[in-house]
Amino acid sequence: MKGLMQDFPLTLESIFHRAEQLYPDKTIVTGGPAPQRVTYGEWAARTRRLGGVLNTLGISADGRVGTFAWNSARHLELYFAAPCTGRVLHTLNIRLFPDQVTYIANHAEDEVIFVDRSLLGLFLPLLERFETVQHVVVMDDLPPGAPSAVAIPDDPRFHDYEELLAAAEPVDFQVEDENQAAAMCYTSGTTGNPKGVVYSHRSTWLHSIAVLTNAGIGLTETDTVMPVVPMFHANAWGLAHAAPMAGANLVFPGPDMSPQGILKLLQEEEVTLTAGVPTIWQGLLPLLDGAELPKLRRIPCGGSAVPQALSEAFREKLGKPILQAWGMTETSPVATAAHVPARYTDLSEEEQAGLRARQGLPLPGVEIRIVEPGTTNPLPWNDEATGELQVRGPWIAAEYYRPDEGVQLNTDDGWMKTGDVAAVDQFGSVRLVDRTKDLVKSGGEWISSVELENLLMAHPKIKEAAVVGVPHPKWDERPLACVVLQEGESATGEEILAYLEPLVAKWWLPDAVEFIDEVPKTSVGKFSKKDLRSRFAGYHLES
Repeated sequence: MKGLMQDFPLTLESIFHRAEQLYPDKTIVTGGPAPQRVTYGEWAARTRRLGGVLNTLGISADGRVGTFAWNSARHLELYFAAPCTGRVLHTLNIRLFPDQVTYIANHAEDEVIFVDRSLLGLFLPLLERFETVQHVVVMDDLPPGAPSAVAIPDDPRFHDYEELLAAAEPVDFQVEDENQAAAMCYTSGTTGNPKGVVYSHRSTWLHSIAVLTNAGIGLTETDTVMPVVPMFHANAWGLAHAAPMAGANLVFPGPDMSPQGILKLLQEEEVTLTAGVPTIWQGLLPLLDGAELPKLRRIPCGGSAVPQALSEAFREKLGKPILQAWGMTETSPVATAAHVPARYTDLSEEEQAGLRARQGLPLPGVEIRIVEPGTTNPLPWNDEATGELQVRGPWIAAEYYRPDEGVQLNTDDGWMKTGDVAAVDQFGSVRLVDRTKDLVKSGGEWISSVELENLLMAHPKIKEAAVVGVPHPKWDERPLACVVLQEGESATGEEILAYLEPLVAKWWLPDAVEFIDEVPKTSVGKFSKKDLRSRFAGYHLES
């Protein structure tokens, strides 16, 4: 017997129409020297005209619409105009190497790219290497007469965003197939070519609902949301879809991603919920002494493991800890979120801090398991057994877009292989141990670089720390601690190792400490262990 419900498609068109119809007075702010404000009603009218622009430019029915842009209201117009006219939004990571950007644009077969004028200096040298791009639309995000403005080429392929918008007719949006592609992002993986993940309208709609739940991020209509996470990074973690769905105000940083600029917006716009990678909050931490952010209630953080010391430093200064969320480009991206369950609310703050430092419970709709490496044999949920974390659910990728030969994302029994090593407690709370490739294998036993890094970054003199494995003549690999000290501090390697000694098993203790100026970062702000492994590849350890 089948249910007797209407067959109503779950599409981004319905999220757009909800924001347009129910919340036309809510605001979207784009930061800058003179912050720009539009209402959802004004944004919706512009977005419908942008749909007309895509028709005028002759973008094909399912054409890829590239963006090379900061977080802004204009970028949000593209987030909806492209998929709501049947096209596919493709956000390009502005921080990737030129060869990676051109590979991605060509692999996705972008027909048009919308570029912020402040990024033209990065973009123009790439243009002649794009194979399918027919149009470039420049969004002028600079104040009039800005000395940094790059001249727009006298080239028929180039167009001005506002001029196109003014001349276009608004269009009606209609997407009938919820399984139609809505957007695509490419991984910033460290091995092989970047890999394309294609999101459907249905998967994005369901992911947005899960983000709104208290089991997810807990976003509501009364919030003012500031995604510091870039809109080119895994759909801004779903916030750019979830906020319009809820009717929440939005604040976008624009090109100013400095800690001072972020703090200014948090204060002036009375932001209640903001999200970004740990390096963003590390940079903001020194500015928080004496700062007041009374409206800020939640700070989801992901991209890499959040040091417990960083989360608790925010709690001490603002009264609100940073909360972990975990996911990947392939999981849309939010798959788990940390909360303190009701059964633990009588614990001390220190004990609760340990719970907040976990990656947390899977969102409704996501299932998890840990398995023995190279198998599909499940391991017990006892918070001791560790294995590869695998996931499945309606917003988990089934395969990559036009993958390289031999690349298989899912197991034969339908679970996505994450490449993360984790333990799970009896109630389903995930604790990441490491990325598979970042574990240090010493004498046949595994050492978690993440756990060592979290302990190191709790040291008051240490600003950043990354641990990598270096070759050892007897033990195969041993951990090397790469440490960045707080400004004005000094320390010795012996002092750092003495601090760690009572906290870890003796065989986990790094063999050496190297003091460096900065931990290298990936394009999305994660620690780049690959660069550190390359830097210290010839590091000599005694047997």
